[in-house]
Amino acid sequence: MAITGATERPTSRSHVITSADGRRSRVRNANQRDRLLMIGSPLLLLVLWELGTRSGVLDQRFFPAPTAIFAQMLSMIESGELWEHTGASLQRFFLGFWVGVVPALVIGILMGLNRGVRAALTPIVSGTYPIPKSALLPLILLIFGLGEMSKVVMVAIGVFYPVVLNTMSGVLQIQPIHYDVAKNFQASRWRVFRTIALPGAMPSIMTGIELGAGLGLILIALAEMVGAESGLGFMIWNAWELFKVESMYVGIMVIAVIGFVVAMLIREFSRILMPWSNR
Repeated sequence: MAITGATERPTSRSHVITSADGRRSRVRNANQRDRLLMIGSPLLLLVLWELGTRSGVLDQRFFPAPTAIFAQMLSMIESGELWEHTGASLQRFFLGFWVGVVPALVIGILMGLNRGVRAALTPIVSGTYPIPKSALLPLILLIFGLGEMSKVVMVAIGVFYPVVLNTMSGVLQIQPIHYDVAKNFQASRWRVFRTIALPGAMPSIMTGIELGAGLGLILIALAEMVGAESGLGFMIWNAWELFKVESMYVGIMVIAVIGFVVAMLIREFSRILMPWSNR
């Protein structure tokens, strides 16, 4: 019996190791497949677009070939025009992002933790959220003028609402038993905030940040179309006025690339903050 048991243990251990290696291999293969799909799907769309334009299915006046668009992009890069507009938009977006995220996190967590704060602020947040943000642009321009602050405020407004709502929702989804344990150990409010509310709500918070960043990019382009002399939104609007269709598409594609990169950075940051949620 002792000999039999000794021979069974290594077999069981090797089986576990083989199973773990197989699981890691499947995850690695799935990640490689996802990367191929992420690269292949846009390339396929561009190929179909090129073929549609060259075959006459798409009107070149409104849908120029991707090759023509990329040629225009290279020309704008060489002249420095694209760098200037992209840099201006990124600077406004970065400032507005943090102006919107920081108060949204604080208010969202307070609304989730405190019933009185939630009752007082929910009507304000829920009532102003459905207002089209583009409808607020004239008011923001009236208050802050045509300078940089109006663009920063527009981005901040776009980021604020998804973050505050998702943060509050994430805090409310935490099981009450965690708060009961903290109360039994007489944990301070700051400790509850730092060790329970913030980590527990982190998945919802990161989702809200990703949504808010996308909406912020939309609003920065909108604000630059109306009251700016630089930025990707201004570049798109100016190209429309001059009927430079390729330049319009360059601006649109650059915004799309920025949005994709920002989303990927946020997801990578999420994996670092929440290693337990990685799949």
